Amino acid sequence: MTHRERFFATVRREPVDRPACWLGLPVPSALPKLFEYFGVKSVDELKRLIDDDVYAIPVPYNNPPTNDIGCSLAFAKSGFGGAQDERTLTAPGFFEDMTDPALVETFPWPKPEEHIDFDKCRELAMKAPADCARMGIMWAAHFQDACSAFGMENALLTMMIAPDMFQAVIDRITDFYIGCGEIFYEATKGYLDAVLIGNDFGSQNGLMVGADELRQFVFSGTKRLVDQAKSYGLVVVHHSCGSIHPIINDLFDLGIDVIHPIQARAKDMQAEKLAADFHRGCFFGGIDAQHLLVNGTPEDVKADVRRVYKAFPTGLIFSPSHEAILPDINPANVEALFQAVHSLS
Repeated sequence: MTHRERFFATVRREPVDRPACWLGLPVPSALPKLFEYFGVKSVDELKRLIDDDVYAIPVPYNNPPTNDIGCSLAFAKSGFGGAQDERTLTAPGFFEDMTDPALVETFPWPKPEEHIDFDKCRELAMKAPADCARMGIMWAAHFQDACSAFGMENALLTMMIAPDMFQAVIDRITDFYIGCGEIFYEATKGYLDAVLIGNDFGSQNGLMVGADELRQFVFSGTKRLVDQAKSYGLVVVHHSCGSIHPIINDLFDLGIDVIHPIQARAKDMQAEKLAADFHRGCFFGGIDAQHLLVNGTPEDVKADVRRVYKAFPTGLIFSPSHEAILPDINPANVEALFQAVHSLS
């Protein structure tokens, strides 16, 4: 099977020659150690060496110094935020003290067409290996951005005492990402197989807000984002860190194809439990990046891959349990993960 064929078969829960897998997105500070260990000079070289199935294409969003669509909405008040690593949901947000939905347009909303170059999007997609599953990285984190728009504590208070205001802000954020999607999806039409969107709904031990609140305020926007991607024939991967077991069926009902990333140490997110509880859709991740890939041995990693495979002989794209490969992850354990996956059939 080609990488692309293996990806689609896995999403459909069909038999595969060996499990599909993805390295994830190594952060810049992790690259020197990875490159030295594997004897490569680029992420593309590394992906070819480990026989990765998924090729990520981040939306090229021009907003120096970050150039990151995940940092496109600068809600933090002066003195907070900045680079992606400096952002915090606990910073006071632009809408911190506002309860009147009429004030939503007082924020200087960026225009997607001024930050996303159509030709650059197409160029990046056309350069992606055609035999790989080509996955756009859109994020479109409308719930997380809504929390940043008020500051996390104020966002949750506003949700309760001024629900129309919270809804107006999250809907306007969704409008922004729909505009970004129009440009990116049109530019990459015919060259893209999947897209990753998402919000962090979970903590280590449960949901950050109640499932009913997510259904009331958040999932209508998620459905708009999913429907837009589906209109371009794309597989939709939805990211959420943490323990999200109570809303997995909701996400599948919204049309999401793949749940990312199975945070392996979070409550009720073990591969065996997910395999027993959900008989539709696909999952992504499963190999613990909080402890195992940091502190375990290569043999520990290989044993864990075999354990997870027993639960998911298909229907799971193996990867670390977070898309960001951090510098504390042992490169030998990354190698062991892919060696173990490639040995399975």
